[in-house]
Amino acid sequence: MRIYTRTGDDGTTSLFGGSRLDKDAVRIEAYGTLDELNSCMGKFGSHPIILESNDLPFLRTLQSDIFSWGSHLATVDPEMMTHLPRVPEKRIAAMEEWMDAKNDQLDELKQFLIPGGHVAISDAHQCRVVCRRAERRVIALSRSEKIPEGLIAYLNRLSDLFFVWSRALHKDLNIPEIPWNSGD
Repeated sequence: MRIYTRTGDDGTTSLFGGSRLDKDAVRIEAYGTLDELNSCMGKFGSHPIILESNDLPFLRTLQSDIFSWGSHLATVDPEMMTHLPRVPEKRIAAMEEWMDAKNDQLDELKQFLIPGGHVAISDAHQCRVVCRRAERRVIALSRSEKIPEGLIAYLNRLSDLFFVWSRALHKDLNIPEIPWNSGD
């Protein structure tokens, strides 16, 4: 099977169900940013501290969720929608439970933090900021088109999760958090 089709050489791409959109359409930007987020999550998951942790299966579940959400954004055909995977409604609660468990082990946050200190920590922050961009793209799409229910809340919570994960990594790696210096 060839990976290239040449059908996108005119600057358009196909949605599930066959309709075509310009590659810079808001819908394409939204699910393209989810794809970018998934790639960042994969990179984050390649760090030994993550690969060897009990949290790796949860990360892989979240990656699958992001792929599923992307499939929903890549589909406008009502018939095709019936064949798409659903993201469990309880996933946001699972993310909150995970964050609460991690937060219970961390010092109280009293200041803004700067990403850095270790490449895994920086990659957690990269996931966070790409997730925030995906959230903005989805919100932009929601102004003109119907989006999957729960997606904005999911992305909002996922970005929080990566912030907490970055803080947990500071603790696990025994690397001090880097406080923001406002210049005073």
